[in-house]
Amino acid sequence: MKRILTVTVLAASMLTSCVSKKKYVALEEDYNQTRSSLQKTQVEKEELEERLGVIEARVSDYNAKINSLKDENDQKLEINELTVMSNANKRKMRETLKNVDQAELAKAETLEDSINLAVSHNLKNQISSGDSEDVEISIDKTVVMINVSDKLLFRSGSHRVSRDAYPLLEKLAEVINSEPTMEVMVEGHTDSQTMVENSYLVDNWDLSVRRSTAIVRLLQDRFDVAPEKLIAAGRSSFKPLAPNDTAENRAKNRRTRIVIIPNLDKFLAMLEADNKTLEKDDM
Repeated sequence: MKRILTVTVLAASMLTSCVSKKKYVALEEDYNQTRSSLQKTQVEKEELEERLGVIEARVSDYNAKINSLKDENDQKLEINELTVMSNANKRKMRETLKNVDQAELAKAETLEDSINLAVSHNLKNQISSGDSEDVEISIDKTVVMINVSDKLLFRSGSHRVSRDAYPLLEKLAEVINSEPTMEVMVEGHTDSQTMVENSYLVDNWDLSVRRSTAIVRLLQDRFDVAPEKLIAAGRSSFKPLAPNDTAENRAKNRRTRIVIIPNLDKFLAMLEADNKTLEKDDM
């Protein structure tokens, strides 16, 4: 009897040990997969930060070259080392400025300010359509920065691009494709709220990178933008426009910033497109 009892106890012990081992193996596999995912995300983050550093250095160098072309006496922006802005381009700019908000125009103190206002006005008309409140355009030394609210681009916590954003991206692609030398950096920005527990996303770095990459893929695959002109970058929550202390401010910080570095001649040629549009409207 004792022998039978001993065998029974040993069998039960082995069965328990077997079940525990299966659980352990499953947990170990989950752990290894999670660790692998985190390591991959870290590598991608480091690679993107490196690429971002390169483009930011390029933008800084580009701005330095533009600044070097300023005349210290009259603060007029020169177009290159040999010539200043042509009379034809000045005429186009004046025609465009007639349609710019006069309060904004009153703040323009230099020729550079006037150029920025004119091109910003034209670009917004070209790409924002009826979504102007979700699109903000600013220009610094011919580097165009377009902030697009995530309300237009994505659902909360998702990196899937809304079809409502397709018309905007299509018009943006037309601008990018109009100039072979133009380069574009797409930056994803989030608020500071943490990811929902058990989410497939690791953190806000992951979300911001996935969102910028999703837009870059659409520009390449659906709207035929050459991939060598595109850069995808994620900034997580570390470049906020406002403190993350209210729902309204967090909404401002959830955005995608599109940085366009155009050819200078093309930059000024954008002025003409707006005038042609106005002429058609007057017919």
